[in-house]
Amino acid sequence: MTTDLAASLLLQRGGLRVTRQRIAVIESLADHRHVTADELVKLSAGVGISRQAAFVIVADLTRAHLLRRLDLPGQPARYELDLGDNHHHAVCTSCGRVTDVACVGTDVPCILPPHDLGMSIEVAEVLYRGLCSECRTSPPASRRATAPSRSRTDPVPPEGA
Repeated sequence: MTTDLAASLLLQRGGLRVTRQRIAVIESLADHRHVTADELVKLSAGVGISRQAAFVIVADLTRAHLLRRLDLPGQPARYELDLGDNHHHAVCTSCGRVTDVACVGTDVPCILPPHDLGMSIEVAEVLYRGLCSECRTSPPASRRATAPSRSRTDPVPPEGA
């Protein structure tokens, strides 16, 4: 959990005005990773953020490099605090749980294309898709056809770490 002071300092470093709505979004994302803008509205209910305001806030925070936007197939955009840690994601194709997966290397990006593309690669995003351990052991009939908003906050360490 982050404090109002820590959230305020983040906003100031990002060149953004400090507002109670922005602080509420940052604090919500510190406690809940991989959330949608609609989920942020619910998580920040005490501050009274409208749906439109949530979308404006996440866009502003993403442009300021304070948030990272995750575009997962078949799901609305999800957001997490951009902590500068180099990681990828795994998504369960049954329940929709999103899990952080640490990169094997420390270089950013941690993978490079096999040949020169004529551009400077800044980010390489890997998305692992499959069944989580819970869905793998549950009968197929009990699995959900669509992915709800579920997130796992503990990163999966690289092999041998």
